[in-house]
Amino acid sequence: MKRKTALAVVALMSLLLSTHAAERPPRNYDESKVPPYTLPDPLICNDGRKVLDAEAWQTKRRPEILEAYRSQMHGRSPARPPELKFEVTSTDTKALDGLATRKEIEILVSGSKDGPVIHMLLYTPNAVPHAPAFVGVNFDGNHTIHTDPSITICKEWWNDAIQKKDFYREPKAARGKASVQWPVETLLKRGYALATVPRNDIEPDYPEGWRRGIRGYFLQKSGKTEFAPDDWGAIGAWAWTLSRALDYLETDASVDAKRVAVMGHSRMGKTALWAGAQDERFALVISNNSGECGAALSRRWFGEMISEANEFNPHWFCANFKQYSNDESKLPFDAHELIALSAPRPVYVASAELDKGADPHGEFLATKAAEPVYRLFGKDGLGVAEMPEVNHPVGSGAMGYHIRTGKHDVTAFDWEQYLAFADRNLAAVK
Repeated sequence: MKRKTALAVVALMSLLLSTHAAERPPRNYDESKVPPYTLPDPLICNDGRKVLDAEAWQTKRRPEILEAYRSQMHGRSPARPPELKFEVTSTDTKALDGLATRKEIEILVSGSKDGPVIHMLLYTPNAVPHAPAFVGVNFDGNHTIHTDPSITICKEWWNDAIQKKDFYREPKAARGKASVQWPVETLLKRGYALATVPRNDIEPDYPEGWRRGIRGYFLQKSGKTEFAPDDWGAIGAWAWTLSRALDYLETDASVDAKRVAVMGHSRMGKTALWAGAQDERFALVISNNSGECGAALSRRWFGEMISEANEFNPHWFCANFKQYSNDESKLPFDAHELIALSAPRPVYVASAELDKGADPHGEFLATKAAEPVYRLFGKDGLGVAEMPEVNHPVGSGAMGYHIRTGKHDVTAFDWEQYLAFADRNLAAVK
């Protein structure tokens, strides 16, 4: 009897697993198996009215989409605190053999070092007195973006998300480990400044990382003991800090704060899109391999899906977003509308051929689907109907896209496209 019962349980479990697998295998990498889907129309308001001009987009439809993202995905971020202060802790006017001025700035969230301190690194080209800039969040510490020995070593530059333990590594192993992703000299020689802040100063990237980051600080400050369903996630915190970095740049005469591009890779690509959506001071927005919950369409069953993002990185989003795992069709928005929130400002989306999990085709389709919003402002789209060939960038106006050879990374090819795009689009910004 026990054997029959055990066999029955096994059979039932197998049936349930096979049924679930039939409904949705973990990932799909076969374009022929992508089922039909319908995207929400970015130009149809919640009340059914059609958006016919740029004014209606800016005053009615854009706020609706922004509110949907705030309430259902990224959560609500706090305003700039009035007590926020900046302290320049080091300056070298002859950095990198005289090519640049290097500054290290402490962003004091509470107005003093008793609260969260975010360490910002800024390089400005000495040949350009009021330079445009790129700004982004680095993954492992400011000292990892360049071998410059004078960059202060970040205390917590990496952590083990599983064990929740910090690794303190020797400077020789840390310095410059991400320099390929941050080509400092190339940017400086092209006349651009670079500002960056480290991820772990803002919030360590694991589910309980908020306890050691700015979200924990603001939660305690509010007097609450737990986050509301629409409170911000880690991506919201990282994006919020990019706006605080821009706050500083507005005070620094060596940077033209009206010509600042926000750029990010992978989860920081998602962060860059959200920062650009919320803060219209960013003059240009770049998403590099941002994938699911970034520039890739969530309704497209290909590569990573929302369920995976919520399972493995639940801290990235607000609690309300969990309801859309395995139910993407109920999303009140999709990635094309996140991209469209940057309009009419220039936006560039990039993919990598081997980065199948990020759904490169879905990133292209989302960028294409944002074109109608840009056309409201008289801006050109990508100029192509189909996904371009590998290593053939498209878009000569305010929208750009490319898919390159290689894997999930930021390469010299990517940066060359971003610099060319910025050259074309930031020159006219006043």
